[in-house]
Amino acid sequence: QVRLVESGGGLVQPGESLKLSCTASGIDFSLHAMTWHRQAPGKQRELVASITNSNIINYSESVKGRFSISRDNAKNTVYLQMNNLKPEDTAVYHCKAVRLIPVRTYWGQGTQVTVSS
Repeated sequence: QVRLVESGGGLVQPGESLKLSCTASGIDFSLHAMTWHRQAPGKQRELVASITNSNIINYSESVKGRFSISRDNAKNTVYLQMNNLKPEDTAVYHCKAVRLIPVRTYWGQGTQVTVSS
């Protein structure tokens, strides 16, 4: 059974930091690209950051320079370090595992991040 479990969300003030974790089980983690997405109330889910199994990294323009994605294959875990958080970063953050051959995608259940003063 494949499971992706996110953790690390919470309530913070603007300018503060959070580090999200997503730990996978039931997959060969090292063969999967990992992505972080977020969905705010009333908005579509958007891609925030991605890291391939060869550590190629991309960010959305809205988080570039503030967020950092990394992975630890030994721990089957992908991280999202979020600095200088803004109220518009408030959303449920989900991780996703993607394998291309064969095509497989798996989602976590999400963790809430709220940025408010």
